[in-house]
Amino acid sequence: MASPQQQQIMTRESVTRPAETAASKTPGAACKLTARNIDFFYGSFQALHSISLDVPSHRITAFIGPSGCGKSTFLRTMNRMNEALRNTRVEGELRLDGQDILSMDVTTVRRRVGMVFQKSNPFPKSIFDNVAYGLRVNGISRKSVVEEAVERSLQHAALWTEVKDKLHKPASALSGGQQQRLCIARALAVEPEVLLLDEPCSALDPIATRRIEELLFELKEMTTIVIVTHNMQQAARIADLTGFFLLGKLMEIDDTKKIFQNPGKKETEDYVTGRFG
Repeated sequence: MASPQQQQIMTRESVTRPAETAASKTPGAACKLTARNIDFFYGSFQALHSISLDVPSHRITAFIGPSGCGKSTFLRTMNRMNEALRNTRVEGELRLDGQDILSMDVTTVRRRVGMVFQKSNPFPKSIFDNVAYGLRVNGISRKSVVEEAVERSLQHAALWTEVKDKLHKPASALSGGQQQRLCIARALAVEPEVLLLDEPCSALDPIATRRIEELLFELKEMTTIVIVTHNMQQAARIADLTGFFLLGKLMEIDDTKKIFQNPGKKETEDYVTGRFG
């Protein structure tokens, strides 16, 4: 039986799930990303230890755990963002639709696996140019194509109606929640197959957080989502699958309801019931 704290975590009052779709009812969703025995090192320090998991297509997978447990490090490994750091290395096998991510052209990886960071980071450009940036980097310059993609991406990010009359104004003029949705639109513009989000709501108020969460429900129909969050209530509200990290290890990953109500590991139970963390 779930403890009172676990039951509180599992409440859905702050966001309403849309009606279940045929896709979300289908058991055994296809695997989009596969990790096998991933180890990651910052110099001589090993930050990840033998991480193995499958990320299902068109689902939301959440990673939870205390600060410094490796969940963000693993998330960045999934689109090779950690390569920007000196003296790091990754070992093991990481595949996207069966293709080896670690040997793939990095530009291709980041087009197929987009990322949104903890702090919204719009470029010092107009709203339009922020969303169009990835398209232009990928060689798409035809005006009509870019305009259509920008509008489509802003609509997918639930931002179009708010900005359609000020597309050429600075992105910095938007509110924090709008800037984060703009960053999601920028990532969506190149139509990624996977969208990684690292604490996307940590700097947002509850209203903006709810809008992002509702947006993610809609987006999983078009892409696979992996999110890192410190907010266990958020994981319980939005995730189909939840993985618990501790000290650089993936302790367990399972259906979200099971993780919060009947976890298989004592360490997971201690964390979700607030005994530590």
